[in-house]
Amino acid sequence: MSQFIRHYLLSLQFFTRIPVTGRLAEWVGFSPAMLRASAGHFPGVGVLVGALVAAFTALLHFVLPPTGSTPLVVAALGTALGVLLTGAFHEDGLADVFDGLGGSAERERALVIMKDSRVGAFGAIAVMLALLCKVALLALLGAVSATLMVAALFVAHVLSRTWPLLTIRLLPHVGDAAGSKSKPLADQISVAALLTDFIWCFMALALVIYTQSATEFVVNDLTDAGLLQALLSAVVASFVAWAVMARWFWRRLQGFTGDCLGATQQVCELAFYLGLAVGL
Repeated sequence: MSQFIRHYLLSLQFFTRIPVTGRLAEWVGFSPAMLRASAGHFPGVGVLVGALVAAFTALLHFVLPPTGSTPLVVAALGTALGVLLTGAFHEDGLADVFDGLGGSAERERALVIMKDSRVGAFGAIAVMLALLCKVALLALLGAVSATLMVAALFVAHVLSRTWPLLTIRLLPHVGDAAGSKSKPLADQISVAALLTDFIWCFMALALVIYTQSATEFVVNDLTDAGLLQALLSAVVASFVAWAVMARWFWRRLQGFTGDCLGATQQVCELAFYLGLAVGL
């Protein structure tokens, strides 16, 4: 259990701005092997981030006046909190990927562009559209039901952090091995870490399904089965988005970089919201 907690806290330290400092950081420790083992807790980071964003969203729905614009305001502020908690870690990866792959058709040149800290036109447009689509889709779900928006936020943050680990498992890491922060993480992901990954994801899905069933939550006269089908369509859409991204990385880069993992998380999160909306 001690090792489990240390690996989780290391993952939290690596992927978020939530402070793990001082004596706590000393107790957690660090090594490349520990960072590899912590990869399985990536969805667990999504559990905490998703829970915080979902709770903040629920609070906003409670304190703001119930007008037609409320879902849009809540979606925008909730998205801002998510960016704040992660330090725009994944949005930065999205920008780098689209700058590199959009800016050059040559593999080596694309990898060089992706390492550049400056943001180009492709990256800026990609992040702007991603945030715009995220806010719009969340506002759409919130217009259907505030509870639905809260549940969608929680599950999407977990599920979208599950698929990138399949990328680590199936594709080789490419780019500058010496200078890459993600290299120890991407060297190898064990079956045990992958199992931990899916356990986190299953627990999040089970919690939402159980809560929905226990509270007899109904949206627009949909039955429990109808909502489960909508949730299934969201999961499938998120998985398809991962498959498309993984194929794109293999075709263009013959592998992946750390930026590719962040970009995958963002696209899979958007696909979940879209799939849920279509399923409804």
